[in-house]
Amino acid sequence: MLDLKFVRENIPAVEEMLKKRCSSVSLEGFVDMDGKRRALIVEVEKMRAERNFASEEIGRLRREKKDAAELMGRMKVLSERLKGLETELPEIERRMEEFLLSIPNMPDPSVPEGAGSEDNPVVRMWGKPHVFDFPVKDHVDLGVELGIFDFDGAAKIAGGRFSLSKGAAALMERALVNFMLDIHTREHGYTEVLPPFMANTASFIGVGQLPKFEEDLFRVAGTDYFLVSTAEVPLTNVVRDEILSEEMLPLKMTAYTPCFRAEAGSHGKDTRGIIRQHQFNKVELVKICRPDQSAVELESLTLNAEEILKRLGLPYRLVTLCVGDMGFSAAKTYDIEVWLPSQEKYREISSCSSFSDFQARRAKIRFRDGAGGKVRLAHTLNGSGLAVGRTVVAILENYQREDGTVDIPEALRPYMGGMERIVRK
Repeated sequence: MLDLKFVRENIPAVEEMLKKRCSSVSLEGFVDMDGKRRALIVEVEKMRAERNFASEEIGRLRREKKDAAELMGRMKVLSERLKGLETELPEIERRMEEFLLSIPNMPDPSVPEGAGSEDNPVVRMWGKPHVFDFPVKDHVDLGVELGIFDFDGAAKIAGGRFSLSKGAAALMERALVNFMLDIHTREHGYTEVLPPFMANTASFIGVGQLPKFEEDLFRVAGTDYFLVSTAEVPLTNVVRDEILSEEMLPLKMTAYTPCFRAEAGSHGKDTRGIIRQHQFNKVELVKICRPDQSAVELESLTLNAEEILKRLGLPYRLVTLCVGDMGFSAAKTYDIEVWLPSQEKYREISSCSSFSDFQARRAKIRFRDGAGGKVRLAHTLNGSGLAVGRTVVAILENYQREDGTVDIPEALRPYMGGMERIVRK
């Protein structure tokens, strides 16, 4: 959430940001609402002071056995008026907060201009896509022919946009989760967390997914719970409403969770296979840091996610998202895109973002600065390290053989009981 004072004092800059982000939010009426709120606060405070002074004066008159009826009558009228204003003020403040919650984050100055994915510049590339001397199959055909995917079974159980993995594919998902968590905890210094797979409204508001993205969430009927769309939600909220000591920063957490998304607005996109699902597994990385650390921490977090692909030998590229392609809460985002031979293109497998103090203001995540002990808003960051299902897709397609079998990346073999190749049983 942007600071109210910042919005008030930078209306043209915020309007320009909304335009560049192709946002439907309008600042029309904000100035009037803010002016009314400020005038109301002044009037309420003035009337409270007048009431307090009158109360003392009435007490004095009574002690001196003088007539206070006229003053008491005026105060009765004032109290009724004040009561009405004190009722009106919270409603205006609620509307102001709702408005602020609808405004996306200000992009970092280093974020490139652009309207969509075609405007995202490539930062670097790693590995060379393998040139196959036989017709390439996609992960769906490979998985079905190997007997490790059962899409009909998944549809029978739950419907569309669900998958059922078995045998080597199920083992590979479990192996990848352990592989990723081991690297991030043992080598990259993250603390592993096993959080709840549901979270309340306050937690989703804290990271910026509510109220804007409610249609993309699965709510548990009759409760205040939503199924987590990403481990970013519970991990970031571990420190909600807290003041951290400076020595705790940067705080680095990682977690595996299943992720649940309604995929609203994605009708017709990636309907084949397990690229875009209602339920998928992911290992998430979250950092809480000082404001002056966030730029460096974003680069570090991104490298941590990239390392997984390097260990697995999967070609990828890193792109910087332009202003028009960034997420609602992000100040800057890198997308890691893995090469998929069947599509002959790079596809997103991780987004790594810095949110400046946008989430911290919503979730009240603060730290006590060592210099003078001033309490300040922290900066938050997160990224996928990685999306597990898409990593399975990339392995199946990049490591396929002409006979339809699939080699297991060497780094993953110890996690799969020494298995070297997936063959149909």
